Amino acid sequence: MRCYERLKRGSVELRHVGNEDGEGATKVPGGMIHDWEGMVFIPGVKLDQVLGVLQDYNKHSVYYAPDVESARIESREGDHFRVYMRFRRRKIVTVVLNTEQDVMYFRDSATREHSRSSALRIREVANPDTKEEKEKSPDEDNGYMWEMETWWRMEERDGGVYVQNEAVTLTRDIPAGLGWLIGPFVTSIPKETLEFTMNATRAATLGRGPLRASLQH
Repeated sequence: MRCYERLKRGSVELRHVGNEDGEGATKVPGGMIHDWEGMVFIPGVKLDQVLGVLQDYNKHSVYYAPDVESARIESREGDHFRVYMRFRRRKIVTVVLNTEQDVMYFRDSATREHSRSSALRIREVANPDTKEEKEKSPDEDNGYMWEMETWWRMEERDGGVYVQNEAVTLTRDIPAGLGWLIGPFVTSIPKETLEFTMNATRAATLGRGPLRASLQH
């Protein structure tokens, strides 16, 4: 009950999922799995208003700036989307990623909806915004994000909509001696990005425009 009270006061509730070590990730051979859930309550809105923001991918570079640098719908068949998104994330190092995602939405009831997004393609960008810009091959990239799965769950009740997001990413492990450079990015960014995303979703749904907070600190 305290969680719902905090949500109604405007809190973003975050929770790490799965086995957690000191770095907040689950180790796998050569990599790390980051699994985080976030939830917000958006008062005075309807379920379809939240969906209107989430499915308006052509404006995600506005709603989720500066984290989403560009986005567009490449194809749509009913509730099935194929989407391109370019992410720019900074934490000591700046990483630009081109992604292609497959997204399906499912209406569970008159007041509930959920979706699943699977990254079909993730490529790190070398020399972004220059004439030398190119996508790195899988053998060249730094492993800042190898895989990504995202679930949204929404329920309309209590005079608004509860919105939950679970994001699971696979990144490289942290090599010995490079923890100062790579560690802050692969361990901090998943949680910070999710918190930003939840705040931005609420702001966009309430019609406040882009959230001008940034992860660049």
